[in-house]
Amino acid sequence: MIDDEFPSVDEPLPIAARLMLDRREVGAIGFGCWRLTDPDIGRSVALVERAIDLGMNLIDNADVYGLDWGGRGWGTCEEALGEIFRRRPGLRDRVVLATKGGIVPGVPYVSSRKYLERACEASLRRLGVDWIDLYQIHRADPFTHPAEVAEALVSLRDRGLIRAVGVSNHTVEQTRALQHHVPFPLAATQPEFSAVQLAPMRDGLLDHAQKSSCRPLAWSPLAGGRLATGEGVSAELVTVLDDIATRENVTRGAVAVAFVLSHPSRPVAIVGTQNPDRLGELARAVDVRLDRRDVYRIVQASDGVPLP
Repeated sequence: MIDDEFPSVDEPLPIAARLMLDRREVGAIGFGCWRLTDPDIGRSVALVERAIDLGMNLIDNADVYGLDWGGRGWGTCEEALGEIFRRRPGLRDRVVLATKGGIVPGVPYVSSRKYLERACEASLRRLGVDWIDLYQIHRADPFTHPAEVAEALVSLRDRGLIRAVGVSNHTVEQTRALQHHVPFPLAATQPEFSAVQLAPMRDGLLDHAQKSSCRPLAWSPLAGGRLATGEGVSAELVTVLDDIATRENVTRGAVAVAFVLSHPSRPVAIVGTQNPDRLGELARAVDVRLDRRDVYRIVQASDGVPLP
């Protein structure tokens, strides 16, 4: 006998339990400091406080941030965050602080033990803190053996300068190679992942995250803002996002972030808007309820062809 109706498939996909770092829960959305270059430090203080008040307690930085987006140069964004901590002494205790090292303009990648230890120590000075909750290798350096990278990370952890370690922009095999030499679990992996950048769903990265301790921290979940503005995005994808946004009474950007959060690998979506009001709009992504029809409509609109 053939059923004349499909079973219900419209149950909402859950936003799964959040990442824990050093026994602290990380919010579903994190705040990225790539664009934290406003010369008015008062506005930056207000912006970061707003993000934290909205539950965006993972603050993601890197030593290389500040070379663009109006920054003064190397370390600008770490220095800005450090000044924010100095002006609001209690703020450091409310955040899970993440930063990255390993990109050197003109080289471009260095992950030797000597370099990483010095880079981390310099980040600590700029941030004005005693330790970093999550330290990540920003991009893989193929000309440093992963055993040497591991030595640096173990040393930094043993000295109490970092609490957890992770990788950013690493392939699955690069991540596995490093994990082989690190005697404790890598806590996070940071890929670009959004409704227009679906590669982590297909190259094994999110699959690896689901069978390991590495949790995804999705950078650019709004594709550099394009998914919020619609610029450079297919009309079909904009229509799908807008349809869902109307139904859920949120912005298109909130739906795009909700799409990232709906993946069962339990990503943390890192947003970097410098607009406090827009932060509030994006925070509503945690209340968006997408079902399988929704997420597959987004995938097919992004691909521009039907799924097989």
